[in-house]
Amino acid sequence: MKQRASVIIQGIACLALGAAIQRVYDTWSTAARQTAKVAPAVKAAQTADPVWTVAKVDRSRINYSGQPLWAWAVTELPESGEPQAVQGAPGAPANNANAGPSEEELNRKRTVSGSKLQFSLKEIRTVTNPNAGGQIVDWFPDDHGPIPDVVRYGPKAMGKNGRPCATCHLADGAGRPENASPAGLPEGYILRQLQDFKNDLRHSADPRKGNSNTMVMLAKGMSDDEMKESARYFASVAWRPHVKVVETRLVPKTKIQGELFIPQSNKLTEPIGNRIVETPTNTEENNTLRSAHGTWTAYVPVGSIKKGKDLVVRGGMKIVNGQIVQGKTTACATCHGTDYMGIAPDVPPLAGRSPSYLAREIFDIQQGIRNGSNSNIALMRMVVEKLTPEDIINITAYLASLPLSPSGKPAPATGEPITSQPNQAKPAGGPVASLQTR
Repeated sequence: MKQRASVIIQGIACLALGAAIQRVYDTWSTAARQTAKVAPAVKAAQTADPVWTVAKVDRSRINYSGQPLWAWAVTELPESGEPQAVQGAPGAPANNANAGPSEEELNRKRTVSGSKLQFSLKEIRTVTNPNAGGQIVDWFPDDHGPIPDVVRYGPKAMGKNGRPCATCHLADGAGRPENASPAGLPEGYILRQLQDFKNDLRHSADPRKGNSNTMVMLAKGMSDDEMKESARYFASVAWRPHVKVVETRLVPKTKIQGELFIPQSNKLTEPIGNRIVETPTNTEENNTLRSAHGTWTAYVPVGSIKKGKDLVVRGGMKIVNGQIVQGKTTACATCHGTDYMGIAPDVPPLAGRSPSYLAREIFDIQQGIRNGSNSNIALMRMVVEKLTPEDIINITAYLASLPLSPSGKPAPATGEPITSQPNQAKPAGGPVASLQTR
């Protein structure tokens, strides 16, 4: 009976979404016309614009009261009139990445688990265009095919001011919580996102997020062929989930460094509160040495996975006294597939992805700061417009917990995360309530 009710609910969710298509069409048509007007100007701007150019973004209508601060690894709302942060601005302290360690320490060769290669900190921290003296760090070259020049060197038109895609997204597109993981995304979807960045349709709600600004600048510097090459490359790399989701009341004490939560110890001593705390499992390998095989632990509030499942699978719909009560959102499977692995060419996967990244995108879409050149974003805005900060925590916790099958292909569409029993040992400050992990 429960299974039948679930099928009925999901069917109604599909009908509800279908009824909204006509309403959305006008919105999409308007966006498409706006994009067509912007495109000629953008094409003319395909020059060596430096990556520190500030994108002009109107954030006056954003309601920051519901911003999931944890997703940006910040603790306070942005100040009124906060300027757009940039990466690589001339004279910025962040430019001197090698300050601190001795020359001997900087040049000492390092290794990571599973790789026979060696790199020094100086090599790892050199993020400029290789044609200007830098390089990307590729610990596992056998994991992927030949890397296109734009991924290895950056947009050709930007010269020494460019930045390789692999600098932030890593050589195989594994990415990290502070940015996207393009590996395994549909080629058409990646290409459209690059075009949307280029056409000023996609920005971050939080002006302090400098790497979003960098994406806009790099996309504007890319040729059409470079966009196609990078999209084809990242789509060809097999997606390897690397987030372990842990339900808990306590988390390790962390410091915020480079838009990441860095654990200061392994002890669980700090209340999690209303947030998700995503940390590197091995800080040295994952963060310092930037290993693409690094894994991340996402600590989530107790009960969030179950609550998230209700919203993701059923849209919050319920049957009360034989009557269907409409939920606040739409079942994700309606568009993203019953296994939440996306649908080519233009719908991205959600299962097993970073909750920090997913939460940022939900909020950006909700606030109208992330737009798109087709109807998908307009549809998504309708889906997420009523979500609260707690809903965003629950939805992203559940989606991040979803597994792939041992074969590496999508798991059966059970909607169930793999669950293991919690460690019964009590760490300092209290027990872990439960453990959900892939």
